[in-house]
Amino acid sequence: MAIEQNAPELSRIVSSLELEVEWLADGFGGDRGTPGIPWWPAEGPLWWREGGYLLFSDIGQNRRMKWAPGEGVSLFMEPSNEANGLTRDPQGRLVACEHATQRVTRLESDGSVTVVADRYDGKRLNRPNDVVVKSDGSIYFTDPLLIAADKELEFRGVYRVSPDLSSITPVVTDWTIPNGLCFSPGESVLYINDSLEKHIRAFDVQDDGTVTNGSVFCVLKGERPGTPDGMKVDIEGNVYCTGSGGIWVINPSGKHLGTILTGEGNNVTNVGWGDEDWRTLYLTTFDKLGRIRLKIPGVPVPR
Repeated sequence: MAIEQNAPELSRIVSSLELEVEWLADGFGGDRGTPGIPWWPAEGPLWWREGGYLLFSDIGQNRRMKWAPGEGVSLFMEPSNEANGLTRDPQGRLVACEHATQRVTRLESDGSVTVVADRYDGKRLNRPNDVVVKSDGSIYFTDPLLIAADKELEFRGVYRVSPDLSSITPVVTDWTIPNGLCFSPGESVLYINDSLEKHIRAFDVQDDGTVTNGSVFCVLKGERPGTPDGMKVDIEGNVYCTGSGGIWVINPSGKHLGTILTGEGNNVTNVGWGDEDWRTLYLTTFDKLGRIRLKIPGVPVPR
């Protein structure tokens, strides 16, 4: 069985419980020689609709890769400053979390790079990890502490950068390892997961961009390998989060509908919607790129 069903509602999302992940390429990731981090994986799958291709991060080999139907994988950019999470803003510009430089950047249409954020309160960020952009242009990113030697801040936070990049504000600071994040389709809820606590928390988004009423949305503990990391939503508000065994599918009420199993040794690191109809969920593991077709479209990027 390739799909593990926990609730009948899953049948609205997957066409068959025998549906399997299609593996597109491998050979990514690697050891960057970082103490305490034995392996840097592939990450951040991002569909570029205008070009009909997928970008993703190969952190371990410090490069950004491109996959296109009929062409396969090719090198897109090297070095990438060990970029992790990737997304696009409302103008279609690429926004990236860079581990090596401890910053979030934006690639402008003329090829220049704008620093979105690299410090808070005069102190260097830990290592920005994943990023999402709201439809008003504000940028939210997670900043877990991965290496103690880099520490200048006293907390692992989630930040909001204003659309004009004039201010950076922590929106939540009480995290162990904040990792993946995404908005509900209407942007009224911000979901953030914690890799060490193995849960997703949901927050109400206020008009000023701050968040309130945080509560545990779903606990993703299980016997199989895998941990909360990348996370996306579909247009009906179902959440897709990496976790024990593969990709957990969770309805807007926090009910675990089922798991897209990825097989032993294929711990999923991130997911991203793609293809012209946004019905394909692309996924990265520590060393592979894959995809699976689903019945409900994901929220497009840019929105």
